[in-house]
This record gives sequence, C-alpha cells and structure tokens, in this order.
Amino acid sequence: MTEHYEDMDVEYATTVSNRAIQSMSQLSVPATPSNFSVWFHYMLGTSPGLRKTIDVLLSNKRKFDAAINRELYNAFVNTSPWVLPTGDAPQQLNAIIDNAKQLLGNAIADNKTQIAALDEVTARADSDGDPRPIIQTLVSELAKANSRATALEVNFVETSSQLEKVRIALAEAELRSNTDALTGLANRRSLDEFFRTSMIRAMETGEPLCALMIDIDHFKNFNDTHGHLIGDQVLRLVAKVLQDSVREGDLAARYGGEELTAVLPGADLETCKSVAERVRKRIADAKLTRRTTGQEIGSVTVSIGVAQFRLPESAEALIERCDRGLYQAKSAGRNRVITEIEIEEKAAA
Repeated sequence: MTEHYEDMDVEYATTVSNRAIQSMSQLSVPATPSNFSVWFHYMLGTSPGLRKTIDVLLSNKRKFDAAINRELYNAFVNTSPWVLPTGDAPQQLNAIIDNAKQLLGNAIADNKTQIAALDEVTARADSDGDPRPIIQTLVSELAKANSRATALEVNFVETSSQLEKVRIALAEAELRSNTDALTGLANRRSLDEFFRTSMIRAMETGEPLCALMIDIDHFKNFNDTHGHLIGDQVLRLVAKVLQDSVREGDLAARYGGEELTAVLPGADLETCKSVAERVRKRIADAKLTRRTTGQEIGSVTVSIGVAQFRLPESAEALIERCDRGLYQAKSAGRNRVITEIEIEEKAAA
C-alpha cells in the first residue's frame, strides 16, 4: 500500500483504529503491528482486494491464524508501489503538459484581448457615427479569432499525437515489466498479482483453482554439455509448449531458473493434470536441433507437480504442494506428472 495518512483527521484515524482493534479482538487476531496494518486498511477501505478477501474469509467463518494473517499482510499491505518506467517517458510527459499549459494560457490571453476589442466595437456602435470603420474592425477581429483558433487546433492535434506516443511507450514498458525477457511468459510480479486475484475469485465463487509446476529434467547437465545458448533454447521451447497448452484465461509464467508454472482458474485437479500431461508429452516428443547447424541434439523431458487451491491457504502453500509433486516425479524417474492426491494416497498406504 502506498497511501500516506499524515494529513488524516486525528479523530477519524482514531475511530478507524478503534474499529480495527475491536474486530481483531473479536476474531482473536494478535495485536501485532503487521496485523493492525491489515485491519486498519480493511476498515479504511483503501484496498478493494483486501476487503473482498477478508469478507470472504469472514463469510466462510475461517480462523485468522498466523499463516492467513501473514499472507494478508504480504499480499495487500507490504507491497511495493508501481513505479513509472525509467527512460524519457516521464520527461516527455512533463514537456507536453507544460506545452499544453502554455497553449491554453495564450488562448485565454488572446480571448481576453478579443473580448476587449469587441467591447470597444460595441461602444462605438452605440454612437451615430459612420458604421464602416466599425464593420472593418469587427471583420478584422473575427479574422484574427479564426486564425488563432486554427493555430490552436493544429497545436492541440500535435500535442494529442505526442500524448498518444507516450501512452504507447508507457503501455509497452508496463508489458515489459510483467514479462520474462527470455521466455516471453509472465514474470513473478505478474504471477503474484494473478494468483492474488484468482484466489479471491475462487473464494467468492467456490470454483476450483489449480496450479502446475514444471522443472526441466537434467537441465544443468544439458547446459554443461551443450552450452547456455542451447539451454536458453530449451527454456523457450518448454515455455512455448506451456503457453500453447493453457487456455486464454489461464496464466503461464516463469517461476525462476528452469522452473515454469501455470495457474488455471476454474480447473479442477483432473483437468489440470490433463493439461500437464499434454505439456509433458508434447515436450518429450519434440526434437531439439542446433539452430546454427541443424544438428539434432536430442530430446527434452520435464517433471510436473499439480495441486489444487484449498481455501483459504496462501499462494506459497499451493506452490509448495506443486513442488512436492514435482520432486516426487523426479524421484520416480522423471518425465512424469504427479498430483498432490497421488502423494497423499501413497503416504496413507
């Protein structure tokens, strides 16, 4: 959260604080600084996401234990503000704004001058003198007004064009800030935000939410044998297969290193497992060749873990269960998909 409350009315802040403390007491939430920050923001209504999440938890009579309290703080309070991209865009925007101010200032000044001139014409028209000079003055002022309006229109068209260029640059910068440069998939920043909104929606609707975690088998040995350029090619291959295998409303992301992930809102465990199997098979069937020579390098395999969201756990808890399935897949021989249910059934046997 990036709001600042230094100028908040003291009486109002006290009222909000008291309401936050009272709610925390009723729900047995420990009165730590981080927990108070969460409930203060909730009572203040500064974060729609936080309000939705807590309201859903309350409606489901969930206990606010240490894990949930920590997740609420990390997800909605202890977050970094979005920063405008570095580069020339902010400076360009300031220059455009200054130019627009100057244009408006000149237009206002010209308008005042024209009004004064027309007032003078009106005063002269009240007399019984020769009307020809008055008509000539009026025609002259109207011509000047038309000329100024034309120039102002041209200047504002140019300014609008410059603003559109800055808007496009900012949009492209925002896209880059959410995208992993190597694979073209969403990055961790975008993944965290998608997880947050998807979990809130799952809690509100009761629909399932699943995730899968992919790790490329023997990736280090592959890099050591063929070089990092080929390793990057392998990562891009796996990323493309993953992106092509998920639905439009899903999110494929690079989690870190050679680990990729996908979040599938509305998909249950079996559906997510089917997607994971499709990814695994397509990667195993692909033949990797060296781009410079066309030489066939060999095949690539992946291990995949699959898990389903359990309200009201954190994203970290869901990912952790995906990881367990992934490591179990590697232990079982790699090139396979393991779900959390399979691990639980094996543990219970």
